[in-house]
Amino acid sequence: MRLVAIAGALALVACSASRPDAAEPEYAPPQYVGPPTESRAVTNRAFVGIPSIAVTPAGRLWATWYAGVTAGEDHNNYVVLSTSGDNGKTWKEILVVDPDADGPRRTFDPELWMTPNGTLRWSWSDRERGDPKTDGLWMIEFSDPESEQSPWSQPVRLTTGVMMCKPLVLTTGEWVLPVCTWFTEQSSKMVVSTDSGKTWSLRGGATLPEEDRLFDEHMFVERHDGSLWLLSRTKYGIAESVSTDRGVTWPAMQPSKLKHPSARFFIRRLSSGNLLLVKHGPLYQQTGRSHLTAYVSQDDGASWLGGLMLDERDGVSYPDGQQDETGLIRIIYDYSRTGERLILMASFREEDVLTGRADSASVQLRQLVSQGTGGRQEHN
Repeated sequence: MRLVAIAGALALVACSASRPDAAEPEYAPPQYVGPPTESRAVTNRAFVGIPSIAVTPAGRLWATWYAGVTAGEDHNNYVVLSTSGDNGKTWKEILVVDPDADGPRRTFDPELWMTPNGTLRWSWSDRERGDPKTDGLWMIEFSDPESEQSPWSQPVRLTTGVMMCKPLVLTTGEWVLPVCTWFTEQSSKMVVSTDSGKTWSLRGGATLPEEDRLFDEHMFVERHDGSLWLLSRTKYGIAESVSTDRGVTWPAMQPSKLKHPSARFFIRRLSSGNLLLVKHGPLYQQTGRSHLTAYVSQDDGASWLGGLMLDERDGVSYPDGQQDETGLIRIIYDYSRTGERLILMASFREEDVLTGRADSASVQLRQLVSQGTGGRQEHN
């Protein structure tokens, strides 16, 4: 099966997309966008990790992660796109994006997002020669994500930086990208579109103290009072900041009362109006990358209830998720990136989180999305 690119879609986005930093360098599009070849097959992967998931209104599942023939995060990395039309029972890999095979560029940290317009946006970051100053956020858009054979646009570079957490639509209708430029001032950035993703501009960003900076993997929550709550990964766990002027200014980030290892977590507004949080371990106790647990807040994050254990094993990490039209929540995550090399999914409902029990008919844990095998075990 061969997917057909949308004629003219590249011109539409590329000609109208403004960049937050007008001086950012231009990079050539990736050399390969297509079905997995033998060298990029699931049987030739020594590394898999950092997944994302999206669910269409009719229930088709899309998943992405990045992989590599060597056992590490290096220039061999490429991103993978897979889909399921049977509620996750079976999966089919549709596309991979590889910038230059075994050359000096890598693609990493992909993200999936269903837009309010009904399209699917698949984004990833690109880096050349290990230099974070070259980081760029790229995107492909799928016009008919209910179909495995959806047409898709050519890759477009949207802005400088990395985005590995879900975009957000504000009550104003604005689209927000949580873009980060690691180890810089105002590294946790808010990049905004007021025209449904045609153009983008930098609105503001929050700064971490230099000694606490690591890899911002920040998320935004629009609170009921209209303020914007930013939570970001740090060396010590989670930091936070609140903007009261729609993201133009942000106080310096401060440690959150939520305890967490230095790793991605997941927070999202549910259809009930409550917040879902998926993190490692108890709310206020530091753990390692284990005990992936879901919580619910009914008061905009002031307190948290429940605690549904999704996977207690050491080596689980990087949750991402979406609630579907029926209220079912799906969380995707990785396990043992260079060992068992699993991408897994958990399915449950809000009431399961509140009871903290995995015994309802809705709960399905450790659902297999993909398992990498083979590859070269040496890291280069």
